Amino acid sequence: MEDFTSTMLNLGVYAPIIGAIFLAAFYPVSNGGTAKGIGILSSAVSLAAVVFLWIGFGWWQKDALLGFEFAQRFELMGVSLPLFALNGISLPMYSLAGIVGFAATLWAVRSEIEGVKLYMILLLVMQGGLMGAFASTNVLWMYAFHEFALIPTFVAMLLWGGAGRKNAAIEMAIYLTLGALVSLLGIVALYLLCGNTFEIVEMRVAAAMGAIPQGWQKAVFGLLLFGLGTLVSLFPFYSWAPRAYSAAPTSFAMLHAGVLKKFGLYVLIQVALPLLPSGAKDWAFVLACLALFNVIYIGLVTMAQKDLKLMVSYSSVSHMGMCFLGVAALEVLGAGSALMLMFGHGLSVALLFMLSNAVVNRTGQWEMAKMGGLYKKTPILAAFFLAGAFASAGLPCFANFWGELGIFVALWKFSPYVCALAALGIIISAIYALRAFASVFMGSSSKEIESIEESEGSISDLSIAERLPAAVLLAALVFVGFFPMALTDFMNADLNSFAVLIQPK
Repeated sequence: MEDFTSTMLNLGVYAPIIGAIFLAAFYPVSNGGTAKGIGILSSAVSLAAVVFLWIGFGWWQKDALLGFEFAQRFELMGVSLPLFALNGISLPMYSLAGIVGFAATLWAVRSEIEGVKLYMILLLVMQGGLMGAFASTNVLWMYAFHEFALIPTFVAMLLWGGAGRKNAAIEMAIYLTLGALVSLLGIVALYLLCGNTFEIVEMRVAAAMGAIPQGWQKAVFGLLLFGLGTLVSLFPFYSWAPRAYSAAPTSFAMLHAGVLKKFGLYVLIQVALPLLPSGAKDWAFVLACLALFNVIYIGLVTMAQKDLKLMVSYSSVSHMGMCFLGVAALEVLGAGSALMLMFGHGLSVALLFMLSNAVVNRTGQWEMAKMGGLYKKTPILAAFFLAGAFASAGLPCFANFWGELGIFVALWKFSPYVCALAALGIIISAIYALRAFASVFMGSSSKEIESIEESEGSISDLSIAERLPAAVLLAALVFVGFFPMALTDFMNADLNSFAVLIQPK
């Protein structure tokens, strides 16, 4: 059983990459139908691995690698492959990549895309990179898989992106390159301080023995905070994100905003907090202040948006501030709730990007004021969109609720004033989410909608092919919303081993 679970973990990473290689090798003789079939099969294997490992986590193998499970090194033609394993911190992110990747592939399959073979290759490469980034136990491989997953976004944006895609791609390249370089400096510093190793387990052992002096901890944590923070769109390094998501093709926007952007926060929790406890304390208040700008200032900017996709894009940036606040609280509850919110937000923002694309496909409009009255014409689309809006706003029954609730409890211990200011984010997010739903689906139809109906006939509701990926995302949101222990039990077990999270404040 142990060999089988380790094989499933590796399949979850390599199935999309193998699918992309197969399509590239037979590119001249394959067709669009073959590309779509390989895409669905590859992402389905990753999703199956997620379900299997999630169910079996903590049952079939224990203490394989100091808290990491399913660890087994494989070789290919005598060359050792990267070691993959999961712990309670990486399991939610690995699962998120598999779920959103499958939904994004399903959405791509039903879309009419020119050059679908190349599109599917890039999408599979991106998903494989994401699965590898969250399954790696080596920080350098973690970083490499992230960069591997990032490249397809640039290419896809330039080839299939919307208005302003060139400027958006250039801006994203500049910001993310600088952020990645600063992050790499921090990672190299950890490598040198921890005895020339990139293995997370060995780094933790070295740090526990006092290998990283307190003077170095503040500097290294600062490098990781601002480098990784740029990748996550922490204020003030956020301007690239809304434009990039707005210009990117829908499936890539789903994967980037829903999964890839969580990488920086994940590394802060998985690597920086246990290795640099003193540095985390030194930067906690600064991080909280910057995160409040994400929550309040970017939230207000989101309220002012008239473009539906830009509204969803800015809301993604705003919600990352709440996740950073969970990290800044330096509590097991705060860090665990940040992971929970990252998981829930990844699903809900991917759902909203997908449904926003469905809206514009039917109306030809991104401007919300030119829509209205779609509820009677597309009730199923409206129901899915309302559920996504509720989840994004943190209402009960969805995974996001437990993340936000736990963050507020942890923040109250950290600072009641910070907690009170952060609570404004709930009001702001509810306003823009419900305003978007009301503008698009409620009220009377606009002149533009009436014109479409006169020229093209009645506006159609979501097809079966469009409902399936929406149902997958919503099912995961609701499942964790009703059974949060499916993630929290695993997360808490690992986070309780971090000294910085359990020491008296």
